[in-house]
Amino acid sequence: MMVINMMQKLVMVMVVLLFSQMAQAKLEIEITQGNASALPIAIIPMQWRATGPQPEDGVSEVVSADLYRSGLFAPLQEQDLVDRPVDVESIRFGTWRLLKVDYVVIGSVKDSVSGNGYDITYQLVDVHTQETLLSQITSVGLGDLRFGAHRVADSIYEKLTGVPGAFATRIAYVSATGLGQKQNYELYVADADGFNPQPVVGSPEPLLSPAWSHDGNRLAYVSFEKGNSAIYIQNVATGARELVSSGKGINGAPSFSPDDRFLALTLSRSGNPEIYVKDLSTGQNRQLTDHWAIDTEATWSPDGKTIYFTSDRGGRPQIYSVPAAGGQASRVTRDGDSNARATISPDGKRIAVAQGRGNEYRIAILELETGRARVLTPGVLDESPSFAPNGSMILYATREKTRGVLAAVSADGNVRQRLILAEGDVREPAWSPVIR
Repeated sequence: MMVINMMQKLVMVMVVLLFSQMAQAKLEIEITQGNASALPIAIIPMQWRATGPQPEDGVSEVVSADLYRSGLFAPLQEQDLVDRPVDVESIRFGTWRLLKVDYVVIGSVKDSVSGNGYDITYQLVDVHTQETLLSQITSVGLGDLRFGAHRVADSIYEKLTGVPGAFATRIAYVSATGLGQKQNYELYVADADGFNPQPVVGSPEPLLSPAWSHDGNRLAYVSFEKGNSAIYIQNVATGARELVSSGKGINGAPSFSPDDRFLALTLSRSGNPEIYVKDLSTGQNRQLTDHWAIDTEATWSPDGKTIYFTSDRGGRPQIYSVPAAGGQASRVTRDGDSNARATISPDGKRIAVAQGRGNEYRIAILELETGRARVLTPGVLDESPSFAPNGSMILYATREKTRGVLAAVSADGNVRQRLILAEGDVREPAWSPVIR
């Protein structure tokens, strides 16, 4: 069974999270379904003009990989680059038109003026109009060249699609080492392309429900390290963490408000799991729901006025909404046997859920204005959806045979990809906000 509410999580957590041995390695990303209308683009290897050694994965390689895995672009492979212009004047547009390439990206990397980093200078050129669409410099620190490359990819993506890119972001996920009594759980943070995985916290007991603050600096999560469930907030950069809820019973499913002042969470202080809102400055809890059913998995609307949550008050788990200031709850989802673990698009117009039909659980998306729902994924145990900060993709957890993997699907369902560790399983994904 899929984990569909907090009570089931507490009962079934050791069954659902049967992780195998994990290797400390980056996630591998594979496009499993692409877009036939992907834009042909040539990313010319950037000239290395810096004094230090050029890294194995150069800026151009990172930019090309980012654009490719979006599913919207078809970068020419490096061995197929018949020409390598160094500036706009040396671009032979006729050659690129014959290759049916629509856009060319050129540039260079040199030491920054301060000497403490790099300046990435690049141009995006339209092959057909011969117009320079972008001509920019991105400056980064000495250890942030990959991050700078993601920034370049974000700019190109936004210029050509009109939607901000989400490559310079991070993902959080839970993994584990060992089996049975020797199992050790770890919460990881990695770049959105799977590189640079860094452990945030480890525990011999389960870790659940990571949730990003909207400033991108902190993670709230559930830990069972002291026997009972407890909620911590941890600074990703410094490792400093704070225990914010550890009362008797359930402490689960944290979610930051858009201004990061409040935390929605599930508590069972009344004997029944209810949605509460905690003021992080005062520590005061305000009960938001009061029902005999199980209410859990709260998440905020982008404007902070509404909280969506999972409840079985109708007999099966469904998504409900309630004003964040308090009031009557209303049912939101009706399609499918059950719907759980809602994530809200950045524009507040759509919600993605784990939808159950019989014994199958798939990621579905609901248009809030029209009520129209559509299933996006083909799996049989897809769960824990998380919107990218630009709303273009949805990250989720699924199973492949006996193995847990992360996957992503575009919000229109046209592009799918999977993210796999070299060994082991991963669960509970959460996509970060844009890193400023």
